[in-house]
Amino acid sequence: MEPDLTDEATYERVRGEQWSRLSRRGMLRATAGVGLGAAFAGTGSARAAVPVRGLAPGGPIVKPLPPELFITHGTNAETRWEALKGTGQHTPVDRFFVRNHTATPLIDARTWRLKLWGGGLRGAPDPDHPIEFSYEDLLGLRAETVTASIECTGNGRSFYTSQQGQQVSGTPWKLGAVGVARWRGVPLSTVLARAGLTRRAVDLLPRGLDPEYVDKGENLGRVRRPLPVAKALKDVLLAYEMNGEPLAPDHGHPVRLVVPSWVGIASIKWLGDIEVADRPLFSPWNTRFYRLFGPDHPAEGSSPLTRMNVKSAFELPWDAQLTGGRTHVLTGRSWSGNGRIRRVEVSVDGGATWRHARTIGPPRSRGWVRWEFPWRPKTPGSYELLARAVDETGAGQPATAPYNTLGYLFGAVVRHPVRIS
Repeated sequence: MEPDLTDEATYERVRGEQWSRLSRRGMLRATAGVGLGAAFAGTGSARAAVPVRGLAPGGPIVKPLPPELFITHGTNAETRWEALKGTGQHTPVDRFFVRNHTATPLIDARTWRLKLWGGGLRGAPDPDHPIEFSYEDLLGLRAETVTASIECTGNGRSFYTSQQGQQVSGTPWKLGAVGVARWRGVPLSTVLARAGLTRRAVDLLPRGLDPEYVDKGENLGRVRRPLPVAKALKDVLLAYEMNGEPLAPDHGHPVRLVVPSWVGIASIKWLGDIEVADRPLFSPWNTRFYRLFGPDHPAEGSSPLTRMNVKSAFELPWDAQLTGGRTHVLTGRSWSGNGRIRRVEVSVDGGATWRHARTIGPPRSRGWVRWEFPWRPKTPGSYELLARAVDETGAGQPATAPYNTLGYLFGAVVRHPVRIS
């Protein structure tokens, strides 16, 4: 009988057996460059500019983006919700959304190094003399596997305009800037301990190896965002595997952060170096971006955003065409950065009445719950389908989302149009 790989303990045991049959050096040869033959230089200081020797050919994203699976937004690709129907708990890699500030870099795992430095480490190593870990070093450390969602902070942004008539800036995502995967890697706490973490440490500043980001003509450098030491030590993973395979280039090869329950920007892809500081740290990604700005917020914005909120989505095309005179089993998913979803309700009459949806499988604290709802429409015409959820903290989905100019954290009930013929 095949083992149940949806169970994390079983998956951990099976993967451990598989990896024990492979030498770490053999795995390196199998995954180096993911067959792409491009590399970053693996030497030089953490402060030095990283010479990009390879970027995605023909565009900012490596993997194919067939229109039946994705909606493209410049450097980003949004998953179509209908493409997730029947896919189970974990989002297939070929359907996982892509959020790029610039372009996917192609990195050779054999020359890659993770560099740690700063006043929060023993001896306060400087960026020219960091503590270094190779890919093979990480493969040799005790691994953990977690199922967790990663979601762009702006997921649902377009609904501020289409549902609430409010202008916002940023990528006009519907609800497809989220995915759930089984991530395997080394706890960040393990690497910090080996690097000599001290009690003086306050903040970390993980930085990616993607090209420098230019905003309105200003070069903001490589993507980086401070992470409190308390969160780093709690549940953050240095992931090198996604759904049982080495990370694909678009999803952070060779190593990325996975910061469960937090805004997606915290899960830095293509991780290159981490400053470990004995003081608070700042970057444009926690000062200029990823705060709430607008008439109801301070001029400097809210505190930097951390946890994601509650959302629900139907596994249906937008403006879906359905046949009348029969029962349709509507399916969808709900999730929250606060933890498990406790209940899901669906309305097929624009919100006039609500009924409970049937959930499929146990609720998960870091993933989503799948659900279904039978519907037999009585008459042809246009309908709006609504779904809303409540998580274990009691947080739910309001009718409208509080406004902010950058369009973050849209958590209101989304009105999904369908037509019955």
